[in-house]
Formats: sequence, structure tokens, C-alpha cells
Amino acid sequence: MTLPKPHWPHFRTLLVGAFGGGLAALLHIPLPWMLGAMVAAAALTWFTEVERPPYVREASLIVLGLGLGQSFTGPVLAAVAGAIPAMVIAGVLTILSSLLVAGLFARLAGTDSRTAYFCTVPGGIVLMVVLAQRAGASVPAVTLSQTLRMCAVVLLFPPIISAVAPHALDSAFSAPRLAANVPGLAVMAAAGVAVALLARRSGVANPWMLGPCLLAIPLSGLGWMPSGVPTWLVDIAQIGMGTTLGLRLTRRFLLSARRLVVVSVVSTVALSAILAAVAWGLGWLTDLPPAGVVLGMAPGGMPEMAVTAKALDLAVPLVLGFHLVRVLLCNVLVGPVWRLAVATGAVR
Repeated sequence: MTLPKPHWPHFRTLLVGAFGGGLAALLHIPLPWMLGAMVAAAALTWFTEVERPPYVREASLIVLGLGLGQSFTGPVLAAVAGAIPAMVIAGVLTILSSLLVAGLFARLAGTDSRTAYFCTVPGGIVLMVVLAQRAGASVPAVTLSQTLRMCAVVLLFPPIISAVAPHALDSAFSAPRLAANVPGLAVMAAAGVAVALLARRSGVANPWMLGPCLLAIPLSGLGWMPSGVPTWLVDIAQIGMGTTLGLRLTRRFLLSARRLVVVSVVSTVALSAILAAVAWGLGWLTDLPPAGVVLGMAPGGMPEMAVTAKALDLAVPLVLGFHLVRVLLCNVLVGPVWRLAVATGAVR
């Protein structure tokens, strides 16, 4: 059986991503399948024009949503519920910390304060672009900065967390792996696709991951999961995510605004350092696993940070809960926080 000719470029791209992931795994790099695939795909798209393989990121997020959702057993759900106050505090502190870093961003990049603010808040690329457009900020600048922020955090956090807290498993936020069986997995996959499509039509942010995840959570909590999601399938999903993420880093994209690229990376490192320190203190005060709280407050995307937690055995449900609460708070608070800062003279 041969692939239709138009599909070969996509197949080649995925092979490059898989090769990068496999090489990273051989070198024992943390989160190898996603990081290796991302770097390999970025190298490919730097030298040649590459189209994004269709449906790969969406399918990968569905698999990850189901895989992450199965971690929420009854006892784990109770532990996550108890951590909700800490998650809310963390979300608010993240937005306020972004307001501080926005001043540095504006001075270094030469942008207005409004655009700098929406460039630095880690609320997800799509959400921040939409909010920036409503607020009258520069959409191209926000898109570029938010994309680079996510890529920088994906490269930065796994090796650091792996070195500081390797496999710091916390029993309150961990559950035994479910065995996989083909019929049950097929049923879950079909249901995951259906729920993701429904979530997309409903306007849910990140429907491809959240829809399947919200399907799996109650099933897991009630002990009704028909099948576990095998590790090899999660690894394939990481390759898909890493490859599509790396394809965003084209030569034209990175060279279109070199000063903004550098400032985006610098501001991400500054925000990461602030949030890591706050998270460690919050974890100590609330008796939550500090490494899990650090990943939960990391200024990266929800799927990427949840996958990092899964790869490092760092309280996956807790990390996912922190990021989900932050996304919800960003929807509600990003605009009002900016308007309050302007009204009080905190920014100009």
C-alpha cells in the first residue's frame, strides 16, 4: 500500500519529528518525544517550507486529554478539590506578576504598555490574541511573543524540574495505571472525538484536549473507565504535539521581528523565575508538592505542562488543575486587571 502523493510531505515531516524524539530518548533528555520532535521540526522548517500535517495536533490533544483525565480517580479528585484555593491564588498572582514583567518588556521591545501586558500574560495563545484584539493591543506582536513564550517554557522547564525534583511522586495526586484493551480504547477514542467536536462548537478554549479530558475525569472518578491509555500512544501524541509546535518556528517568523524575539525570550525567563519562586513558597505554605506547584504555575501552555508533569511523575492532576483554573481566571481577570492598573497609575 502506498500513500497518495500529496500526503508524502506530511509523512516526511512526522518521520523527522519521530526521529528527533527517538534521538532525544536515546540521549535521555527529559520529555524526549515532545522536545526532540519540536527541535527536529523547527530545524526542518528553518531550511525548507513545510506545511503543518492536518489533524495531527488535534488527534494528539485528544489522546493526551484522555490519558490525563484517567489520572483523576476518586481520591485524587478529592485532593485536587482541596487545592482549589491555592490554584485561585496562583492564578491571580500569575496575572499580577505578568503586569510587573510587562514593564520590562515594554522598555526593551519599545512597544506600548498595553501590548507588552498582553504579550506577557500566560493565558494561552488563542485566548490572549482574542483579548489583545478586544483591548486594542498589537495582535501580531502578541501572537509572536505568546508563541515564543510557550516554546521557551517547553525547552526550559523539563530539564530544570528533572534535575531539581526527578520523579517526585506524590501519593495524594497519583493513581495506578489502568490496563489498556483494544475494544475499550476504541470506544474511548470515538467518544473523545465526539466530545471534542461538541466542545469546539460550544466555543470552549482548547476543545481538543479539554473535551476528552472532561469526559475521562468523571469516568475515572467513578471507576468506569473502559480502558487505560497506553504509554506508547501518549508518546506518539507527544511526537505530534512537538512536531506541530516546532513547525511554528519558521525562518520568516523568527526573523520578522528580531528585537521582539529576543525580548520575548528574556521576559519569559524573568517571568519563569518569578513564578517559580512564588510557586515554591506557595507549595510550602499549602503543603502541596512544590515541584508540582512550580509546573502548575509555569508560564507555558496547559497541554505542554501537563505532559511534562506526566513524563516526570509530578502530580499530573494537580498541574492540570492549576492550568485550568488559570485559563478560567484569565478569561475573567486579564481585562479588568489592566484597566485597574491604568486607573491607579500603575502603568502608563
